[in-house]
Amino acid sequence: MSSPDPDLSHITPRDQAEILAQALPYIRRFHGKTLVIKYGGNAMTDPALQQDFAEDVVLLKLVGMNPIVVHGGGPQIDDALAKIGKKGTFIQGMRVTDEETMEVVEWVLGGEVQQDIVGLINAAGGKAVGLTGRDGGMIRARQMKLTDKDDPSKQHDIGQVGEITSIDPSVVKALQDDQFIPVISPIGFGEKNESYNINADLVAAKLATVLNAEKLVMLTNIKGVLNKAGELLTDLTARQIDELIEDGTISGGMLPKIAGAIDAAKSGVNAVHIVDGRVPHAMLLEILTDQAYGTMIRSH
Repeated sequence: MSSPDPDLSHITPRDQAEILAQALPYIRRFHGKTLVIKYGGNAMTDPALQQDFAEDVVLLKLVGMNPIVVHGGGPQIDDALAKIGKKGTFIQGMRVTDEETMEVVEWVLGGEVQQDIVGLINAAGGKAVGLTGRDGGMIRARQMKLTDKDDPSKQHDIGQVGEITSIDPSVVKALQDDQFIPVISPIGFGEKNESYNINADLVAAKLATVLNAEKLVMLTNIKGVLNKAGELLTDLTARQIDELIEDGTISGGMLPKIAGAIDAAKSGVNAVHIVDGRVPHAMLLEILTDQAYGTMIRSH
């Protein structure tokens, strides 16, 4: 048994018991339910936060929930491309992915990044298994068509960037039933067996929808959805989100971050949480306590 975390030494045993008791109704409510977690931002690059994340995932599994992790890896892809002297090209914020870039994406996401996460979860006492969209024929995709923002009649070829055509979650379900924690890299495959790099937020959202997940949790580098005064909006419905987009409260870089979240909420995922991954154990606190560490979007 490891020694208690020194950070908790100021909390009395009674208070610690109170904290555990507070989590009980949530543990009971979400027992046996599926949680899809999009892992990204600082939580993925800061060693202390990586550790917290792995412990949170293992704890959720141990108390009877079924966490599934979908990860990104933009900064790691940039580093790997720089090492081989390849400069990333972007059109309208999308990475142009030629064949050579796609090879790098596959070995960074499906290799290095994925196995780091698997290792962290296993070291924290879980049993993680790494998958890409190829495994079990999980994520079928086709080339994404990018319409020019100024001239809608023009389309850009951004190479092997994909959009999802279908997800077959049977391999994920089989692993879950066997007490494993699936860790999924957002790589899909096309009709001619070609690989596609897919936005991880969209993979997480679509997977949550297909699995009829109880929750989709998106760890990001933002506090959540803010109002015009910069205050955190902790509890919203999908309809309220639409209103915030219409009046311009949600705009710019925030929109793509929550597009998948809104789709998932509208497609039957009970709750979507946009969580500040810069806060230690934010995910656990958001799921198992009354405290808000981000924005929850309810389906209705």
